[in-house]
Amino acid sequence: MLFDFADPVFWVMIAFIAFIGLLIYKGVPGMIGKALDARADAIRNELDEARRLRDEAQSLLADYQRKSREAEDEARAILDQAKRESEALAAETRRNLHESVERRTKLAEEKIARAEAQAVSEVRSSAVDNAIAAAEKILRERATGATASALVDASLRDLGRKLN
Repeated sequence: MLFDFADPVFWVMIAFIAFIGLLIYKGVPGMIGKALDARADAIRNELDEARRLRDEAQSLLADYQRKSREAEDEARAILDQAKRESEALAAETRRNLHESVERRTKLAEEKIARAEAQAVSEVRSSAVDNAIAAAEKILRERATGATASALVDASLRDLGRKLN
């Protein structure tokens, strides 16, 4: 006898086959397949979403890196422009200072020249006045009388015209 109905293994086998049959009848393998397919679809969707997010993150990173480079370039350009402007301002300030010093030096030299000319003129005038006074004194001491006095006055007038 191939099957021994008193053997518990036989009954376990029958129960197992009945259980498998019941599972097949109720469509459990289909439900398991659907559940596995749903899980695979969810995993696939999550992977697609992860790829999309990674691509978006890489795009944002590239955009931020580009903006960072642009900001650095702009900052460098601003610094270069400020450096050029400061150098130009310094050069202009040096030039203006040099011109101002030259102008003031020239004005001082002119003022000194005028003061020197005025002093020479005053010394000359004083010397003329002293010479006239000395000549008058000498002539008055040597000459006497009305003719002498008129002669002294005429000589002084002539001398004054020649010196001035």
